[in-house]
Amino acid sequence: MKLFTALGLSLLLCTGAAAAYAAPAGTAITAERTDTNMTAQLNLTQEWDKIFPQSDKVNHSKITFRNRYGITLAADMYVPKNVQGKLPAIAVCGPFGAVKEQASGFYAQEMAKRGFLTIAFDPSFTGESGGQPRYMASPDINTEDFQAAVDYLAANEMVDPDKIGIIGICGWGGMALNTAALDTRIKATVTSTMYDMSRVNANGYFDAENSSDARYAKRQALNAQRTEDYKTGTYKLGGGVADPLPADAPFFVKDYYDYYKTKRGYHPRSLNSNGGWNVTGTMSFLNQPILAYSNEIRSAVLIIHGEKAHSVYFSKDAYKNMIDGNPYTENKELLIIPGAVHTDLYDGGGKNAIPFDKIENFFDEYLK
Repeated sequence: MKLFTALGLSLLLCTGAAAAYAAPAGTAITAERTDTNMTAQLNLTQEWDKIFPQSDKVNHSKITFRNRYGITLAADMYVPKNVQGKLPAIAVCGPFGAVKEQASGFYAQEMAKRGFLTIAFDPSFTGESGGQPRYMASPDINTEDFQAAVDYLAANEMVDPDKIGIIGICGWGGMALNTAALDTRIKATVTSTMYDMSRVNANGYFDAENSSDARYAKRQALNAQRTEDYKTGTYKLGGGVADPLPADAPFFVKDYYDYYKTKRGYHPRSLNSNGGWNVTGTMSFLNQPILAYSNEIRSAVLIIHGEKAHSVYFSKDAYKNMIDGNPYTENKELLIIPGAVHTDLYDGGGKNAIPFDKIENFFDEYLK
C-alpha cells in the first residue's frame, strides 16, 4: 500500500491531466526551461553608503542571491576578520519599508563583530533588490526572501549549515517568526520591536479597526485604487513618513519621523524615508495571516521589544500565542527593554537600548 503525502498527491493530481494525453509514437516531448540561472545582474552601489560607520573588525562585501520566484536579492555580507573554520551565520532584514543600509545592516555588522557571518538583505521589490513592480509587499514572497537568504548561507563554504539563525526587525520580525515556523534549517530566531503586518493591516493600529465593516471599507478603497492604477498604468504611492510633521501627530508618528526623516536614519533608497509603499502594496496582508502556526515552532526564539513602544502589544501577543500549546517552550523568551520606544531598537536610540550582549549569548547557545 502506497502512502501519498499531501504534496505528492497534489503533484500527482496536477500532472495527471498532462499524462492523459498520449503523444504519437516516436514524438519527443521536452519541457524547455529558458531560465535556469539562479542569479541576475543588479546595479549595486560599491561605496559605503550606510547610515552607520564602517567597522574595521569585519570584512564587508556585496552579494546577490535568488529566491524561488526568480527575484534576485541584494545583500551586504559581513565576515569577522581573523577567523578560521566554518562560522555560524545570521540573515537580517527589516524594518518594514527600510533598506539594508539602515537598521538591518547595523545589526548585521554588530553581530559580525561578535563572531558571526551575517548578511543584511533588501526584500523583493525594494532597495537594490530586484522585482517588478517596485514597492510591493507579500506575506508569501517576503517570507520566501528570508528562506532564500538561508539557502545562500547554507550553501556558503564559510558557513556551518547546521548553525543558521535569522533576525527580523519591526515588520520583518513577524516575517521572521513566520519563516521560523516553516524553515527547519533555522536553529534560532530573534525578533526586535516586532510588527505583525497581517494584524495591523487587517485591524488597524491598536486593533481600533477590528471589524468586518472597517475591513470591508478598506477593501473597497484598495480595489478602487487597483482600477485607477490599471487605467493610468502606474501605481500610486502611499507616501512615506509624514514630512513636515503635523503638530498633532501621535507619538509613534513622531518616533518614525525622528528616525526616517532626520540625519539619524534617512536613506535615499528607503521607502519610509521617501515615497512609501504603493497604496495597494500591502493589500494581501488583509486576509493572509502570517503567524497561524507560530505555536509549532520548535527552534529557539527570542522576542525583544521596548517597554514604551506603541507596538509592544504585537510582541506580547505573539509570544503568548507562540507558546500556547507548544511543547517546545524551554527555548522561547520574551525580553522587554525598560523605557525603550519602538525606534530605540533600530539603532539604540542614543541610549544603547539594543541588548546585543543578550542577542550574542542567545545565538552562542543555539548556534555555536
